[in-house]
Amino acid sequence: MNTTTSAERRRRFRPTLWSTVAAAAALAVLVGLGTWQVQRLHWKEGVIAYREARLAMPPVSVGGETAAVDLAFRRASATGRFLHAVEFLIANRVRGGRAGFEIVAPLRLGPADLILVNRGWIPLDRTDPGTRRKGQVSGATTITGVLRKPGKTSRWVPDNEPARGVWYYADPGAMASAAGLAGMRDTVLVADETPNPGGYPVGRAARVEIPNRHLEYALTWYGLALVLVAIYIAFHWRREEAPDERV
Repeated sequence: MNTTTSAERRRRFRPTLWSTVAAAAALAVLVGLGTWQVQRLHWKEGVIAYREARLAMPPVSVGGETAAVDLAFRRASATGRFLHAVEFLIANRVRGGRAGFEIVAPLRLGPADLILVNRGWIPLDRTDPGTRRKGQVSGATTITGVLRKPGKTSRWVPDNEPARGVWYYADPGAMASAAGLAGMRDTVLVADETPNPGGYPVGRAARVEIPNRHLEYALTWYGLALVLVAIYIAFHWRREEAPDERV
């Protein structure tokens, strides 16, 4: 007579081969993704620290003596005359929930020395220069801001289409070629929030704007790995069968 009750039956950890293989592969992927995000976190923190250190350095004046010096992410000022007739519109720019463009215009520093200036944001209804005539400053003017290296800021940014006059990011070489200009520097001066006459364009505050959520992503992947381990253990923690339950 079998006197063993269900409560007295012990449970044992009895993993199966294929479920273990599948769980191990999935665990490796989750841990790998978490570790990759930790590596990205350290890289991003280094980039942010570098840019913040550059912004904390004394401002420079953009002139002939600085042409060959790496001044990316330095606060700077430049004095010259805008060539408003060849300004470029950078598409897909949103400010305060409103769609618009950013205005990029060449600033002539000297006879054969120009630099692109990102003057700031305008709403969709201000693309015609006639609607922001006051902002088309004439004569010598001094612009303050931050020097930036040109190029895409994200892999999701589309490619420029110079032949159609469609721009998604500043490209000094391509823009100079499209406008027939020589002597364009390979950096871009992003104007700060100093107000322009008439209110437009609207410049940017001089600060580091880099999203850094890699720690959150890493914890998410590691958390999923722990959940997988818990499910695996629970699934294989089986009740020992009684003799009369076996076939």
